[in-house]
Amino acid sequence: MSTLDKVAIDITVVLGTTSMPIHQVLRLGRGAVIELDATEEDEVNILANTLPVARGKVSVNGSRIAVEVSDLLPRPKDMR
Repeated sequence: MSTLDKVAIDITVVLGTTSMPIHQVLRLGRGAVIELDATEEDEVNILANTLPVARGKVSVNGSRIAVEVSDLLPRPKDMR
């Protein structure tokens, strides 16, 4: 198990997406709000090193935000 302790994995949680022209992105400043195609009740996608691995729900408890894993996605055949 000590070998696995040293493996780094980037975990990304995607709540929603949006598209915008580059000229709008360049004009964004601190505190800018970007509208997404999702609401706080929607499921989030959980990625490990950019690969989708699970879906989950966002929960807020006071000032803490967490993601509860609700479904694990099947692994691609080439990763089994």
